[in-house]
Amino acid sequence: MPTTTWNRHHILSLADFTTTEYDTVLQTAASFQEVLSRRTKKVPTLQGQVVANLFFESSTRTRSSFELAAKRLSADTLNFAAATSSMTKGETILDTAKTYLAMGTDIMVVRHREAGVPNAIAAEMDRLGVKVSVLNAGDGQHEHPSQALLDLFTICTLIDPASPRLELLKGKKIAIVGDILHSRVARSNIWSLIASGAEVHLAAPPTLLPKLFAEYILENAGVKNQDFIISSSPSSPTPQLFLHWQLEPALQNADFVMTLRLQKERMTAHLLPSLREYHQLFGITSTKLQLCKPNVKVLHPGPVNRGVEISSELMDDPEFSLIQSQVTSGVAVRMALLYLIGSSKV
Repeated sequence: MPTTTWNRHHILSLADFTTTEYDTVLQTAASFQEVLSRRTKKVPTLQGQVVANLFFESSTRTRSSFELAAKRLSADTLNFAAATSSMTKGETILDTAKTYLAMGTDIMVVRHREAGVPNAIAAEMDRLGVKVSVLNAGDGQHEHPSQALLDLFTICTLIDPASPRLELLKGKKIAIVGDILHSRVARSNIWSLIASGAEVHLAAPPTLLPKLFAEYILENAGVKNQDFIISSSPSSPTPQLFLHWQLEPALQNADFVMTLRLQKERMTAHLLPSLREYHQLFGITSTKLQLCKPNVKVLHPGPVNRGVEISSELMDDPEFSLIQSQVTSGVAVRMALLYLIGSSKV
């Protein structure tokens, strides 16, 4: 396993990930994907370690795949559910984390509806001087690193199954469509795809892709405003990030299309006239994919609102849909992440 170049103690954001770190994750995940294809799918790499899944927010895919990934690495797992925990009696988030620390936890996988909670727990662990690693499993509208990494792995292994690497996406056109404003997945994917050299096109109604989002990207990427055409550096000769309020320009000659769930639970105002109108204008269908390259593939992080973000027919079409492949990739990628931050503790 390629661990010699890995020095990251926590995985909280992809904004500062290096090319070497991306490639290390991809190569390690490829190794574990091979392990998962065997009859015996378990390896002893994290035997004796404890992984605590601290999910303060509901989840199916992320929580289950992290739990399975930990078990495939022979780690012991603890699963936290806020609704049945002492938080209902007034216990704080940091006290909950310290309770799991006292039980001997080595890695904390944290999901919370508020941005910054995984960072706060990581800071507390560092302040205490313990060797506990924190992995962000999604925090509010901030980031979802493991989802973006499994998306990256899914695409790269499709292009080159034997050697997935970041450079494979250089020059590829990738459209991200949907509720970008509220999507932590979109934010993490933007960082990874820009790092790869891909051309990223964001498409959504103005209410879900406001100018403020462009300013957020500009501020974090440290680049100058170019009338909604944003490049990865001020001197970049070719813009890498484009914002569209219509779907067609984003889909034109796209190699991959990532569609996002409408996160109605995070919307505090009426941002759309109706779901039906949204589907007509921004829903991905087989007909709309005709604007893309002939071998285009479609991704969705799930859960999917069938008939809203994507047609049910297209979602189940193996010729175009990578949605099930994303779920499968999630186990290998999360094994890689747990292994990389856990290997230094062995």
